Amino acid sequence: MEKEFTLLVNTENNIGLLNHLSIVFTRRKLNIESLTVSESKIKGIYSFTIVIKTRRDVIDRVAKQLENIIGVIKVFVYENDEIIHQELAMYKLPISAIEKGLQIESVVRTHNARVLNIENDYILIEKTGHKADTQKLMEELKPYGILQFIRTGRVAMAKPMKDLEIHIREKNAAYEILED
Repeated sequence: MEKEFTLLVNTENNIGLLNHLSIVFTRRKLNIESLTVSESKIKGIYSFTIVIKTRRDVIDRVAKQLENIIGVIKVFVYENDEIIHQELAMYKLPISAIEKGLQIESVVRTHNARVLNIENDYILIEKTGHKADTQKLMEELKPYGILQFIRTGRVAMAKPMKDLEIHIREKNAAYEILED
C-alpha cells in the first residue's frame, strides 16, 4: 500500500549532488512531491527534505541506494506521525479584496494567517501549516481573486532522532576500521 514518506537526506555541499539524488527517483519512476534544501547546524552539511508517495519496501531500497552516493552522509526515512512538519504559502490578492474589509480579515484570522504586505495594487497574505491547511485557505481566498500563489516544500524535524554528529562520527570510525 502506498503512503507518504519524508526522507531527510544529509549531505556534503557538492556540485551536482542534487542531480545524483534525483536520478535515483527517476530510475524508479518515483515522483518527488516536495523538495526543500537547507543548511544544517553543521558547517558544510546540507539537509534535503524529500516527500515521496510509495510503498515501504520501495522507500527502504531508495534510502539505501541514496546512502551509496558519494557525498551523502545519512538518510532518514520517516512516516508522517514520526515528524513535525510545516509548509509556508503566500497568496497575492488584488487590493480590491480589502474593500470587502471584515470578510477578508475574518478569513485570514480564521486560518491563523497574516497579512504580510499591502501595496497600492495588491495585498500579500502568508500562511504556515500543513499542505491541507494552506490549500483550504486558497480555496476560501479564490472568490477574492488570487493573483498569485506559491507554497514551499515541506520542512520537517523528526520527533525521536539520533544527532547527526553521532552518525558522522560512526561513519568516520567505520572508514578508519576499513583503512586498518
